[in-house]
Amino acid sequence: MFVLPEDLPIELTPFAFLIGNWKGSGVVSYGEHTESEFLQTIRFTPVAHGKVHYESFVTNVSGKPVSSEHGYWMLSRPQNQSDAGPGLIPGNGEGSITVREDLELWRNQSGGFDIEALIIQPSGVAELYFGHINGARIDMATDAVLRSPNAKEYSSGKRMWGLVEGALLWAWDMAALGNPLNSHASARLVRQDG
Repeated sequence: MFVLPEDLPIELTPFAFLIGNWKGSGVVSYGEHTESEFLQTIRFTPVAHGKVHYESFVTNVSGKPVSSEHGYWMLSRPQNQSDAGPGLIPGNGEGSITVREDLELWRNQSGGFDIEALIIQPSGVAELYFGHINGARIDMATDAVLRSPNAKEYSSGKRMWGLVEGALLWAWDMAALGNPLNSHASARLVRQDG
């Protein structure tokens, strides 16, 4: 059973269903690549200033590393003086979301919250996603993709995450390697203790 962490910042309440460690398996199939199974562990950890740190590690079924991702997920809202940055500039003052009523001001027209996610892959790709979280479901699409000059071609992505009967399900569509946006991978993960 999931218990909401007592020290979870109010700003991260919409992300509460994600917080913790997840483990499971999925299937990848894209373009001319044949379908194959993978194993995945994911960790969502709350960090200071209303961000969720995201870590994903993927191996093949034999345990050989395939890929990883790191990033930060957050409510989509203007930064103010209490937010740190750019660079190492510290924030100053009290945050803009300190009580539940402050959070409710950020609800969108569908009853959820607009979100942003920055995801970096070791293959030389960095993605900026915009989307929304509504209950225990997230839908997001890339607004920008940055690639190293040596990275393989990748131009856009869409991701969906949802909590279904206690399991975290996700699906990822991408446009890459000369292919239009279509299904790339999906997985089913279960919460791990600790």
